[in-house]
Amino acid sequence: MDIAYTAIAHATGGGRDGRVRSEDDLLDLQTRPPKELGGSGEGTNPEQLFAAGYAACFLSAMHSVARSLQVDATDAAVSSSVGIGSNGEGGFGLAVEMHVYTPNVAADRRQELADAAHAVCPYSNATRGNIEVTITLVD
Repeated sequence: MDIAYTAIAHATGGGRDGRVRSEDDLLDLQTRPPKELGGSGEGTNPEQLFAAGYAACFLSAMHSVARSLQVDATDAAVSSSVGIGSNGEGGFGLAVEMHVYTPNVAADRRQELADAAHAVCPYSNATRGNIEVTITLVD
C-alpha cells in the first residue's frame, strides 16, 4: 500500500477513562465510559470517535463516487451509529448502522451510490468481514 497520510493519536490515563489527543493537538478530548457501560458519560468514548470518523469518511466516499456515477451528492449527509456489546466469546464486538441521506439523488440511484461508497470507503474496507455494517437509506 502506498501511504499518502498517517494520523497519529495518543491515549493516556485509563483508556476509556483518560484522554486522547492527536499528534498535532487539533483533537484533544477527555474520554469517559458511557453511562450504559457503568461510567459517568462526561466525556467522549471510542465508539463516538469511531462513529464520527466513519460518517465523515463514508460521506467523503459518496462525494467521490457521485462524480463518476454522474449524480448530485450536494446536501448529502451520513449518520453513523456504533454499538458495542458482548461478542458471546468473552470479549466485545461492534456493530455499525449508517443512515444515508441523499436528497438530490433520484430515488432509483440512491442505493447504487451508497453501495459504490461502501465499496471504496477505507472504514468500510477495514470493517468488511469483521463487524456487521448496515446501510439504511433515509428520506
